[in-house]
Amino acid sequence: MRDRELLGRCVEARTRRAAALSVALLLTLPWLAPAFIAAAQARPAALTKEQAQALAAYDKALEDFKEILAKRRAQITMGQKLPSRPGQALYLARTQVMSTYKDLTDAMPSRIGRPNKYGIPPQYFDADIEPLIAEYGAISRMLQAPPDYAQDSKTPFKDIVDLGRTIARAKGLDAKTADAAGLISLGLFFAETNGIQNIGNGRSTKYKGSLQTGVSEDRKGRRKWAAIKPRIAALDPALAARDDTEEARVGKHDQRFNHWTGVRNGLMNAHAELFTQIPAIAKALPDQIDQMKLFELIQIIPTPTRSALNSGNIETYRISSPRIMGYLRNNSVFTFGKKDRAKRSATFREILDAMWLFNDKFERARAKFDEIKAQGRGALRQ
Repeated sequence: MRDRELLGRCVEARTRRAAALSVALLLTLPWLAPAFIAAAQARPAALTKEQAQALAAYDKALEDFKEILAKRRAQITMGQKLPSRPGQALYLARTQVMSTYKDLTDAMPSRIGRPNKYGIPPQYFDADIEPLIAEYGAISRMLQAPPDYAQDSKTPFKDIVDLGRTIARAKGLDAKTADAAGLISLGLFFAETNGIQNIGNGRSTKYKGSLQTGVSEDRKGRRKWAAIKPRIAALDPALAARDDTEEARVGKHDQRFNHWTGVRNGLMNAHAELFTQIPAIAKALPDQIDQMKLFELIQIIPTPTRSALNSGNIETYRISSPRIMGYLRNNSVFTFGKKDRAKRSATFREILDAMWLFNDKFERARAKFDEIKAQGRGALRQ
């Protein structure tokens, strides 16, 4: 017993001397103190189970994204046969990266980083992976390349503005509303194709062309154009003559792959009939970006959007259908992260706010519209 007590006192004395020596060192060499503190602060805090799972899910999603990008790039380079929808796996992998990153930043807000060049809210996207998204865009453009017989326009943006404005005028709308119709039409082009004419679709075998329409939609739009063509010709003979030229040029080919006829038919199919509501829409939604988003929703969820327009209060109109919410998620609305995907209903105001992935496209459309308009009265037929 006495030996154990003696041993304990010796250990205690050595501990006191070691502590005193450490303090003396810090006092003698004060520059060491910050290093000790920094080292302590640098030690990562232990992750909770939720945080660890979120981090593991994001790391896996990121590796899967890199893998499918490398696979598609190699297949294209070597000329290998691709799946019927080669862009779908890319899209799903990119979506999973953004979804798991949102889950990670929900669990660990400290992971929210710097702004990114795509304008994506930083809680959804790590700016460090911008090069991967650039590669995603490059591969996607190759996968949705137009067919050899596609007929481009030398003035693709102006064509859309001219068509949108003239259709609006043929419906009896004033110059200001016609300008709004031209801007909205251009916004649809950027939303559907990122401003690239006559593209295919790497995610779908159905939707093609400058406004991404299906065969039946294109034919419906063509019939509606034929009905309004006499009024168009009376208002703008030059535009009607251009239309005749493009009709002859496309011949019996798919009109979706002639930029002019593809845009014309796409606008007439679903959007032109709503041009008469633009004044009321502008009153309810003064922001031009919101107006373009609403017309894009005509493309995504046409029936509920028309119901919202007829409700008397667009912003508070609520959607609760699981099928409609699914369509939204398939078009990058309430798509990313568990919290967003858990939404079972949403008002149109919430939907418009959730369409942030379209913001950059519509801003570019607005800038292009302003550029066309600045070219003078000749650029926008009066």
